[in-house]
Amino acid sequence: MGWTIEQKNTSREKIISSAAELFTKQGFDNVAINDVMKHAGLTRGAFYNHFTSKSELYAEAIVSAAHLAKAHTIERSGFKLADIIEIYLSDKHRQGEFSCPLAFLTTDIHQRDNNVRSTYTRVLKGFIDNIHEFNEHGMALNENEAIKKAVLMIGGIAIARAINDDEFSERLLNACREGVNA
Repeated sequence: MGWTIEQKNTSREKIISSAAELFTKQGFDNVAINDVMKHAGLTRGAFYNHFTSKSELYAEAIVSAAHLAKAHTIERSGFKLADIIEIYLSDKHRQGEFSCPLAFLTTDIHQRDNNVRSTYTRVLKGFIDNIHEFNEHGMALNENEAIKKAVLMIGGIAIARAINDDEFSERLLNACREGVNA
């Protein structure tokens, strides 16, 4: 007896969700297809019913992780940009409470194929658009200002994660919050 469309969709979503979690925590090279499938509770053979390559899955996982990170920050922020910035540039984010692929995968993306890089680019542009959308001051930011805020947020959390000095990480995140809010 074959699988229903609903079962296939559920399996696909489990794979993408597992991949998003594993890739954002461990990176592309440190996660094997077997790891993703085990995490999803499925067999390796099921992978090829949904994806042609690990790279294809990676691109979809980036989008999924970005949606989850956006939902996490928006849900807790009440749609206020200052609150989104506070949550994004928080120690909880640095510690991995949620994992924004823009920050957590930034050093990995340049090594990937054009499809993955295009996906990352699209997600970044969406992040910048969200900064426009949630500007509670009622004034649209110009594109350069929105890009500056996005880069300071993404770069700040990425660097804070990379270093092993918690006190310095907190100072770095504080400086980034001040810079983004300036």
